[in-house]
Amino acid sequence: MNDEQRFALSKVPEVTFAFWIIKILATTLGETGGDTVTMTMLHADKNAQNGGYLIGTAIFLAIFVAAVVAQIVTKKFNPWIYWLAIVASTTVGTTMADLFDRSFGIGYTGGASILFGLVLASLALWHWATGSIDVQTVSSPKVEVFYWVTITFSQTLGTALGDWLADTGGLGYEGGALVFGAALAVVAALYCWTTVSHVLLFWAAFILTRPLGATVGDLLDKPVSSGGLNLSRPVASAVIAAFIIAALVLVPQRAGRHPESAMARP
Repeated sequence: MNDEQRFALSKVPEVTFAFWIIKILATTLGETGGDTVTMTMLHADKNAQNGGYLIGTAIFLAIFVAAVVAQIVTKKFNPWIYWLAIVASTTVGTTMADLFDRSFGIGYTGGASILFGLVLASLALWHWATGSIDVQTVSSPKVEVFYWVTITFSQTLGTALGDWLADTGGLGYEGGALVFGAALAVVAALYCWTTVSHVLLFWAAFILTRPLGATVGDLLDKPVSSGGLNLSRPVASAVIAAFIIAALVLVPQRAGRHPESAMARP
């Protein structure tokens, strides 16, 4: 039997080292891209009540919904559509977290707590409805809806966590990036040398890459007085986007495979 006879193909990429590199780049782009629209173009950082975060959220939410619809309609894994949806989810996560934390006054601690609960609730409902939260089983519209809802909550949570640790926690953007990077290293060690569920570790890493990208993005584009490098947000976003495109061209992506699905076949 060939691989396609023995394995069921999913509509998300195989989880490899390249996957995580592109994911971190995407989350960083989500931070700088979201800030480009809300802070540089709409000046929401100067007045949290001017509607900038709300307008930015509406713009990126529309892009995200369109990308997810395209992802669901597509019959098989398409790396360009998939990563467009991921970038859109990180960007809308940035603007949505800023909208709730700043414009609505919930604050970083409250926002992160609520979003963490939503992530757990989404995963629990997904598991209850399908019996698994393994991303390699994402091959039907029903499972894809759970997948993208969970991702949206996790990306928004990541932004709130990054801002909370950098600002409220007093570590700054560089310190926050080091903490989240160290946490990812711990998850990687658990993956390689323990029997902890790889599915749970995947979601832990997936969530942690978002605040890592958020703190790195803020480090790049925030003013020097706030602990950033004050780089141009549009330029930083364009450079990161170019790296993502180069990675997709140079490192071929293939669909994940789920052996257990094949076992159910006659």
